[in-house]
Amino acid sequence: MGNGIAHVAAQSGLAVTMVDVNPEALEKARATIAKNMDRQVSKGSLSAEDREAALGRIRTGTDMAMFGEADIVIEAATEREELKKTIFKSLCPHLKPSAIIASNTSSIPITRLAAATDRPARVIGMHFMNPVPVMKLVEVIRGIATDEPTYQAVEALARRMGKTTATSEDFPGFIVNRILLPMINEAVYALHEGVGDVVSIDTGMKLGTNQPMGPLELADFIGLDTCLSIMQVLHQGMGDSKYRPCPLLVKYVEAGWFGRKTGRGFYDYSGDQPRPTR
Repeated sequence: MGNGIAHVAAQSGLAVTMVDVNPEALEKARATIAKNMDRQVSKGSLSAEDREAALGRIRTGTDMAMFGEADIVIEAATEREELKKTIFKSLCPHLKPSAIIASNTSSIPITRLAAATDRPARVIGMHFMNPVPVMKLVEVIRGIATDEPTYQAVEALARRMGKTTATSEDFPGFIVNRILLPMINEAVYALHEGVGDVVSIDTGMKLGTNQPMGPLELADFIGLDTCLSIMQVLHQGMGDSKYRPCPLLVKYVEAGWFGRKTGRGFYDYSGDQPRPTR
């Protein structure tokens, strides 16, 4: 997600700094951005000159101090609350007082994340959809302390990046994942209970409800670990058993079967074509 956000920001004419604790991750991210921009050039949606200019706006490093002059920092770490809070505590001392912190969290309440910073009024949710260069939506989530100038600044930034925004209240899962993840979880239950096999469930939902990807295929694309994390946030935050993660989803994550990124989830991606694993 981080490289996708950097891609779109740089292509929009913004100076971009990418920071990660792992230099190899930064090299991989930059290579991914270059590859995706090459694809845009080949399709005619981006000129070679604009590609070079956009790549030239991106710098990388491992030191949080590089954010010292940033107007807005977008955090795109793994969907784990304590990790995000740890990042914010390390980040804040390096920021100028007016800097905004946006989290790309897909489910964790912004109010709780903001409380781990020195500037709750300037913390907001900016949930991009994956893949960022393709998907047009950004969910904007205001915490209880988020002030109006922060909201307006993030709205303007999203528009500059060519995105359409949907504003959500600060409830677990927000809008998109509050609706999407229970559907995916129910599809896993249908598989777990033998209602249908992987192909039948995905085919049924694609052709029966006109979805471009079946729910199990989509879960593999999102990452089963991320799906489980979001369902756990919904279950804990709402206290309703209807959000209980399916035991089969838990089992896949415990096995390290996270989907496309690990080569195996509800499908096996080791061959020319994905094959159901169950």
